[in-house]
Amino acid sequence: MEFGWTAGQQARYDEVLDATRAAFPAPPGPGHGFYSRKDWLRLGEIGMLGAPLPEEYGGGALGALDTARTVEAVGRGCADTGLVFGAAAHTFACSVPIAAFGSAAVRRRLLPELAAGRLIAGNAMTEPEAGSDSSSLAMTATPVDGGFLLNGTKSFVSNGPAADVYVTYATVDPRAGFLGVTGFVVDRGTSGVVVGRPYDKMGLHSCPAGAVTFEDCFVPEEQVLGAVGGGAAIFQHSMGWERACLFALYLGLLDRLLDSCVRHARARRQFGRRIGDFQSVSHRIADIKLRLESARLLLYRACWSMDQGEPSVLAVALSKLAVSEGVLASAADAVRVFGGRGYLRDDGVEAALRDAVPSTIFSGTSDIQRELIAKEIGL
Repeated sequence: MEFGWTAGQQARYDEVLDATRAAFPAPPGPGHGFYSRKDWLRLGEIGMLGAPLPEEYGGGALGALDTARTVEAVGRGCADTGLVFGAAAHTFACSVPIAAFGSAAVRRRLLPELAAGRLIAGNAMTEPEAGSDSSSLAMTATPVDGGFLLNGTKSFVSNGPAADVYVTYATVDPRAGFLGVTGFVVDRGTSGVVVGRPYDKMGLHSCPAGAVTFEDCFVPEEQVLGAVGGGAAIFQHSMGWERACLFALYLGLLDRLLDSCVRHARARRQFGRRIGDFQSVSHRIADIKLRLESARLLLYRACWSMDQGEPSVLAVALSKLAVSEGVLASAADAVRVFGGRGYLRDDGVEAALRDAVPSTIFSGTSDIQRELIAKEIGL
């Protein structure tokens, strides 16, 4: 059993961290808007957007573990968690399934642009009445000459208002349940694509999210992902990458929070002592460290199992649950360590809490992860 990194792996992490800090030196201020195309191109240059994609398309050809380390470094170096989240959703929910299941023509046309950051992708899966139950989609795909007509509305499309291309899922036969679900790649400019206004969200402010409606939207056969009726398996494949690698950004956020709490506890004095000398404060920070390292080991284990080709449902569910619940609890503790300052926006601590809340909801809620764990252990 090996817990160390090779010299090359550590050098890659350090290079990405340094490049990220140089590209995004200041945290976003209160009331900042959505990310810019310039921000997106910077992430392409750093290598985050193409990390798991084949080299022939401009990617880094990294496995899940090395990809997660790249995302972790970006999450640590960039305080704009909404931007990093949007980039991770673009990569794991869109670029990864296109690379694995897209037609040769679609891969050649889109992957180099997605890896470089010249295009932005949005994953359109969730519907108003189909969230955790992703097999009960109302959006339909009707076969027509040369392709399919899509009809339906997708809600909570991360990057949706800004995206140039969407990976979406619809059913070719509502009676077939998950066996009728089919994946599609749809260009934003396609007739019948209606993009809604961005939602006003609690956190992850830099990442625009909104509804996307498809009205008699024609998608040619070459833009079907995989086989007709195979969309559920494709979606679960992308969820494996997302639940493991995307959540590495929260390890980076936790590293930043921990560093901030330690600095504050050393500098802040009350009753003639550093507040870090008080057990109530030091133990709270120790708990943050415990959650961070526990979640980190589970996430690395999940990514390792994916790279080995092992069954990884249990490992990924444990990782996702530990990271999301850990970052939420730790961000709340960080606010209390900072006291009144933690409630103000200047230090970015309250932003970390707001950005942590949705981690227990997207990519499968914490309750769904517990259901998966229970099933995998034989309950």
